[in-house]
Amino acid sequence: MTRPTRRLFSLSLVAGSLLVLAGAASGAETTPLFKIVTVKDEIVVGLSPQDVTALGGSDVTAIGRALKAKGEVTLWRYAVRKGADGALEQAPVARVSILGNDSLRVEPYTTPLKIIAPQ
Repeated sequence: MTRPTRRLFSLSLVAGSLLVLAGAASGAETTPLFKIVTVKDEIVVGLSPQDVTALGGSDVTAIGRALKAKGEVTLWRYAVRKGADGALEQAPVARVSILGNDSLRVEPYTTPLKIIAPQ
């Protein structure tokens, strides 16, 4: 590759990466996702704006505090699906109740997929 071609290729890679990250980040800003891990299984959940208000925050600490104080929280379960354009996306499936347990762990969850906000 010649030097101008190599530079153009590098700039294209950087620009493409930034677009992908910006798309994922814009959805993540509106709907934070978390992985709930137990000894038996794990699921991905998301917070609606109403959930964020009820929990008093949008991080693992807010979920942990709510579980400790209330013993349970109700959140949106998320799963991967194909969107109308055929692209994969993270979308809400159903509301689930998470019961507090000593062996339960809450972790932040990131995805390169578009995140669909709950209705």
